[in-house]
Amino acid sequence: MLLEDKQQRHWKPIIKEFEAIVGKNGVVQRREELITYECDGLTSYRQRPALVVLPRTTEQVAEILKICDRSALPWVARGAGTGLSGGALPVEDCVLIVTALMNKILEIGWENQRAIVQPGVINNWVTQAVSGAGFYYAPDPSSQIICSIGGNVAENSGGVHCLKYGVTTNHVLGLKLVIPDGSIVDVGGTIPEMPGYDLTGLFVGSEGTLGIATEITLRILKTPEAICVLLADFNSIEAAAASVSDIISAGIIPGGMEMMDKMSINAVEDVVATNCYPRDATAILLVEIDGLEVELAANKQQVAEICRKNGARSITTASDPETRLKLWKGRKAAFAAMGKMSPDYYVQDGVIPRTKLPVVLKEIENLGEKYGYKVANVFHAGDGNLHPLILYDNSQPGALKIVEELGGEILKLCVKVGGSISGEHGIGADKRCYMPEMFTPTDLETMQWVRQVFNPHGLANPGKIFPTPRTCGEAANGGNGKDFPDVERF
Repeated sequence: MLLEDKQQRHWKPIIKEFEAIVGKNGVVQRREELITYECDGLTSYRQRPALVVLPRTTEQVAEILKICDRSALPWVARGAGTGLSGGALPVEDCVLIVTALMNKILEIGWENQRAIVQPGVINNWVTQAVSGAGFYYAPDPSSQIICSIGGNVAENSGGVHCLKYGVTTNHVLGLKLVIPDGSIVDVGGTIPEMPGYDLTGLFVGSEGTLGIATEITLRILKTPEAICVLLADFNSIEAAAASVSDIISAGIIPGGMEMMDKMSINAVEDVVATNCYPRDATAILLVEIDGLEVELAANKQQVAEICRKNGARSITTASDPETRLKLWKGRKAAFAAMGKMSPDYYVQDGVIPRTKLPVVLKEIENLGEKYGYKVANVFHAGDGNLHPLILYDNSQPGALKIVEELGGEILKLCVKVGGSISGEHGIGADKRCYMPEMFTPTDLETMQWVRQVFNPHGLANPGKIFPTPRTCGEAANGGNGKDFPDVERF
């Protein structure tokens, strides 16, 4: 009790400073209210922040960071909290800066196809705001109805349409930033290519370790003249994977190309009941093609022929918006549907070359059998971004540790075949011990130099992305090192 009293006395003047900036309602400090913020979408690890601050403007963020800088307070930025790598996981005695109230679309420039938004704007709101004029925002994570643009920028999020249109970094032109000392800086601009160092590209994907983006200039696209979705089902993963490679080899770049295995198909049908996914299929392939009407007709026929040549049992096509949405509905709900099959799941996010899909998926199946856990596969097949979902019961003692080891083996496998340990979920707290699998000590040291330029005191999202000898050591061999000794494991 005395310790708590001492802590309260320590925080009291700091809280008053924050309240002077954002008002009393903008500071969350009651213990029971802080529970809401103790983890992001990776719920296996939890740590309550010392307090939460909710700014509404760039200037308020700047004043908050100045207080943190002069008081040597670690801080973590958080958007909607949908991240899956522990990127917004608080650290002990930190200030959590939540951008949820910074949710305004500040400007839309139709002529230049630009939109300027605050970080708390939900991804799908951008498309809703511009769709009436025939535009849309391309990056579309599965969580797009709840995830925020600020979080998308931090993690460089992708989505179904990243194969043809790219991930978040390809659609961010400029940023207004508040760096850790409280300075406000602008990087990038309103045109696609700016002279000088690509500081916008440096910041996108930096996972909150370089500062906070408070205004984001996005590129919006004109809605294609025609869109068609094809659903092909197969008796084998190998046949579906071969179709993916053959479609790309034919010079066709679909707007999106997704694959789901039998376990995922049945989970989706149990929950969403699309009645579109054949339950007896070993794999399904969803291919969306778009463009000019004449171009689409030719590509649709060619994609169908490629799938049939590789053994597709049946092919369903949809051109009207309602049916297209129905075909995509199951894929978008795949993660949530796993709750029907298992009390818990652990999702990974590796990337592999497309040509390695059959061998890697087979090896993931073997690893699942070795560790004794089922693994469902849902992924962006076109760019080889895997999302293996390991199903387990967290109430069983030691289950999470084993599942983490299995997840680590999958990441090592991705690197071994020439891939990456993350495609869009980021490194965060979850995968940082596997960074040495991809990068040399010199590489990692160089990255730290960049971080120190922006964040010399190490206060911005400490303990994320990079391994440390104390916590990881040889953890890349076991996958359980964490830099959060006080974080509760669930």
